[in-house]
Amino acid sequence: MTAIHLRLALAFAASLALLGGAHAEPAKMPALSVKTLDGGTFDLATERGKWVIVNFWATWCSPCIKEMPDISKFVASRSDVSAIGLAFGGEELGDVTSFLEKHPVKYPIANVPLESPPKDFGAPKGLPTTFLIAPDGTLAKKFTGPITAGELEKTIAAAGSKKT
Repeated sequence: MTAIHLRLALAFAASLALLGGAHAEPAKMPALSVKTLDGGTFDLATERGKWVIVNFWATWCSPCIKEMPDISKFVASRSDVSAIGLAFGGEELGDVTSFLEKHPVKYPIANVPLESPPKDFGAPKGLPTTFLIAPDGTLAKKFTGPITAGELEKTIAAAGSKKT
C-alpha cells in the first residue's frame, strides 16, 4: 500500500469513527440530491418510476473497481434502471476525475466528502456499499461488499414478483 493510500485509509477510518452518530441505516424512503462531476445535479426524487442504484465507492477500493464495469453495463442495458456513483474515499476531485478517465462508467458520479455523507444514507461501514431504491422511492435492499449484475437482476425480479 502506498503512503497516499495508507493516509487515505486512515482518514477514512477516522472519519467513520467521528461519524458514529450518523444514521446506522438509511431512511426507508431516502432523499438524495448531489452535484455531479459533469456539472449537473442528480436528484433521487426525479428518478421515481425507475430502479436506482446508489453506489458508494473509492478509487483505492479494489472490490469497487471490480464491480463498476458490471454496474455500468447493467445500467446501460436497462431503461428502467439508473445509477449514481458516490466517490466516498477522501480523494481530491482531480484524483477522482483522473481515475474515471481510466475507468469510465455510464452513470453520473459525485464526489462526496467524508465529513458530510448524504443524510438519509449515512456513512457506509465499508466500501463498496450499494443501495437499490425501488421505483416508488423506497429502499429495496442494501448490499455491503461488491455486487454483480446478476445479484441486481435477482433482487429486482424478486421485488417485482412480490407485487403481483
